[in-house]
Parts: sequence; structure tokens; C-alpha cells
Amino acid sequence: MPRILLVKTSAMGDIIHNMPLIADIRRHYPEAIIDWVVEETFADIAALSPHVDQLIILPLRRWKKNLFSLQTWREFLAFRHKLRAQHYDAILDTQALLKSALISTIARGSSHGPNCKTAREPLAGLLYTHGYDISPKLHAATRTRLLAASAFGYSLENLPLTYDLKVPQVALPFTPPPAFVLGFHSTARDTKLWPVTHWVALGKHLANRGLTLLLPWGSEAEWARSNAIAQQVPDAIVLPKMSLAQLTCLIRQAKLTVGLDTGLTHIAVALDIPTLAIFCDTHIWQAGAMPATTGHAITIGGKPALPSVEEATATIDQLLR
Repeated sequence: MPRILLVKTSAMGDIIHNMPLIADIRRHYPEAIIDWVVEETFADIAALSPHVDQLIILPLRRWKKNLFSLQTWREFLAFRHKLRAQHYDAILDTQALLKSALISTIARGSSHGPNCKTAREPLAGLLYTHGYDISPKLHAATRTRLLAASAFGYSLENLPLTYDLKVPQVALPFTPPPAFVLGFHSTARDTKLWPVTHWVALGKHLANRGLTLLLPWGSEAEWARSNAIAQQVPDAIVLPKMSLAQLTCLIRQAKLTVGLDTGLTHIAVALDIPTLAIFCDTHIWQAGAMPATTGHAITIGGKPALPSVEEATATIDQLLR
């Protein structure tokens, strides 16, 4: 019974792109024990995988804010103790950054990651027991799957891509309309944004098809953008502030999702919800919507293109068919 440690600490989209390799491992090693080191901010997302036996929480962001606090160092020692409590048959660092590689060296067991020529940070590649030549010119989900396949010696040929997520039921703060589309209009970088005027035109197209546009938000700037869109789109709804768990449950009920390069879009894709991904400042080959073999998702745009409203609405019509 192999015991495996995954190191992928952040961010939301990367956490989702880590799920297919977990499903692959479980198919080949049904009795494997799988632990996962993840930042506490994204623990709820990592917990969506039913194949993970234990999450080892890393409160790195909080530690950075309180670096000289005695409590921080107590928590670090507790984290280190938990990480070293078991010997692992394989430690897979799918993040390939120096910080994740250092975490891999703390754990007990042979570590696996991209080599110094292909790791996201070359120094990371020098710290693994086993380094592999995994091209950085591949989609993030494909790279992680290849790392696991290389470490365990199996082939991805004829192995369907699946996320195998399990969403717990949580109470929602409102009653959703019968037919709605979620619009994930916000993202981490302003260069990834799609113009508000484009969102308004898209929302009106959805309204003409009898679909209500729901607009989530997480910050004051996102709330303002949600309202700017909703004020011009018939029946559009600005959602109350919701947790990631609540938003994930809501995604499961959507007729369709439309989103930028953001973690919520990737969650929708992983849940097999028909999804239009609008990329304005990210290469599609790098992190575009990657549906499961049974899923339906289309990415338009891609760095440095700005997708048009016409392209977006035509793709929506295609997905709805």
C-alpha cells in the first residue's frame, strides 16, 4: 500500500489542475494513502477530491504577516512534525517552485519533480531525488499528470482525464432562479479583465435566451463591477457575498458558466458544467479550460487577444446546443 505526498500549495486554478493526477493515481493504486500539502486559503478546494486521505495545512500567508511571532514558530514546528510523521514512498511536487521544493525536502521519502531545465523555478529542480524532463510548453493539468506517470511508471495513453470532485451540500444565502448563468467577471490581474461593456452585451444576449446572469464578487472593486454590469442587464442579480463552498454548490446548479482566467471558472470546468472561458492575458495552451473527457468547455481569446462579444455569444449558443 503506497503512501504518497502531494505538494501543491496554491493557487485555486492550480489546485483544480492537480485533481486529474490524483484520480489517475487512485486508478492505478486503489489502496494508496494520499496526503496533500496545501495553503489554508485553498484547503476547501483541495478537500473536493474524495481520493485525498489527509490535508496537511500550510498557513504560509499568515506566517509571512507574523514572521517574528512565537505563535508562528510554534505552528511551523507543528507543521514540520506532521509532515515528518510518516515516511512516504513518493513525494510529488507538482508546483515546482523553490518554496514547494523546500517543503518536499522536509518530508521523509524520495521526492519527484521537474528537473532544473523544466521546473518553474530552476533551483527547485536541483532539490528533488528524481527530476524529470517535463516540457513547460504543456497545459498545467497535463504537466502534473505526466509527473505522476513518470514517477510511477504508467502511461497516460487511453487514460481518460477526470477530476472526480465531490461537492458537499451547504446552505445558500438566497434562492437561485430556475435557469441561470454564473458570470465570473473578476480575476487576480487587471490585464485579465474583459470590458464591462462586453459583459453587458453578453448579459443581454443571455436575457434574450431566458437565462438570468448571476454575478459573484469578493472585494469592493468586484462588487462595484458586478453592479455596473447588473444595472444594464435585464434581471441580472448581484449575489450576496458567499464562501467558496457556497459558490461551488451554486456552480453545480448552473445552466452555464462564463468566466475569465480565474479559479472559479476552472472549478466549473472540473464539475462538468458547460463553460465559456474568456482569456485576455493568458496563453490557452498554458491554462485554458481543460474539461474532463465527458465535459464541455471552450476557451476563446488567449494572450494577447481580446475576444469579441460576437465570438463569446456564438460560443455560448454552441454550448447551449
